[in-house]
Amino acid sequence: MQFVSSFAVYFVIWWITLFAVLPFGLRTQGEDGEVVLGTVESAPTRFRGGRVVLLTTLVSAALYAGWYFVSTRYGISLSSFPRVIPDFGATR
Repeated sequence: MQFVSSFAVYFVIWWITLFAVLPFGLRTQGEDGEVVLGTVESAPTRFRGGRVVLLTTLVSAALYAGWYFVSTRYGISLSSFPRVIPDFGATR
């Protein structure tokens, strides 16, 4: 697999994982009872961006490693799955 396509797959996995990891360990201002004037209760008390990025990178690296292992060892790729969307550009 080429580097650019490997990076693109990793980036997509990382981006999806980011939104899955983002709420882990989140404490809202409403839960802590210290709502800052001008903010909503659901705003985080303390945002830990570095922790979120590190955890996202670790989880997405594990997911990518699993995907890479399956695709290289067993030859399974997206083209292996049946096409569910009809090809409208094909001629008969």
